[in-house]
Amino acid sequence: MATYQTYTAIGQREDLTDVIYNISPTETPFMSSIGKTSATARLHEWQTDSLAAASTSNAAIEGATATSATLSPSVRLGNRAQISQKTIAISGTLTTVAKAGRRSEKAYQLAKASSELKRDMEATLLSNNVAADGNGSSTARTLGGLQAWLSTNYSGGTSGTAGSLGTTARVTGTDRAFTATLLNTVMQSAYTNGGSPTMLFVTPAQKVVASTFTGVATRYRDVPANQQAQIINAADVYVSDFGIIQIVPDRFIPNTDNDDCAFLVDTEMASVAYLRPFQTNELAKTGDAETTQLLVEYTLQVNNEAAHGIIADLS
Repeated sequence: MATYQTYTAIGQREDLTDVIYNISPTETPFMSSIGKTSATARLHEWQTDSLAAASTSNAAIEGATATSATLSPSVRLGNRAQISQKTIAISGTLTTVAKAGRRSEKAYQLAKASSELKRDMEATLLSNNVAADGNGSSTARTLGGLQAWLSTNYSGGTSGTAGSLGTTARVTGTDRAFTATLLNTVMQSAYTNGGSPTMLFVTPAQKVVASTFTGVATRYRDVPANQQAQIINAADVYVSDFGIIQIVPDRFIPNTDNDDCAFLVDTEMASVAYLRPFQTNELAKTGDAETTQLLVEYTLQVNNEAAHGIIADLS
């Protein structure tokens, strides 16, 4: 007698888990660590200034006439506001049918688009893009990324040159290994120029390298007294001669011409300036679909680029 099996039976319900698993990373450590401010024009501007060099010859004769004033003006800087957007379109039928893993297809797709937009912003803010105003018809405005801003505290390979004020892109040089010496040199330069970097943003590959540096402080995890201590083979904090630096891996540091960069950042001296914060726009309905645009207009404000540092051309 033949046994009736699932291979021939009709009407079996599908076994589809009511969860959608997505492991794509959404952390944006650089954007989350620096400040936030507002912009009011497509060219967002700010000013910088500096003190005169310290002098050991500032001595006046008793009763002498005051010396002539030698004042210097502030420096006016700016960056272009860039529009980034994502659009979703959901048919009426898809809105109505039963779905696994989400109740509302629109809400699910908007949440997904929001995460994608933040990833785009993180990569753009750390990019070697230069600021450009576009033309309003065929060329979009672009902001100057961090790589194109940092020049004072710059370390690059042979033939490499630093970017400048967001309008000149960094030129890649010969790749070299990331070392504690390179980090210390740039940290010292930043300190000498008045900066106090507190975070080092690195690619995942360079995070592994940084964990080997002498000066790594965090190698142990605090645990309750009744449990065994754990040794952690990773660096979280680097103790330099000029301050303690938190080492943060960032998946979205752009790979420029197949080399890596590491950024020393004073988080008090950089901000994301929003001309238009995140917003959703319901677009005109032209058929049996709902179309929604998710949009943000923003730029990078580097309060004073001498507060930060870049170690470029890392193999």
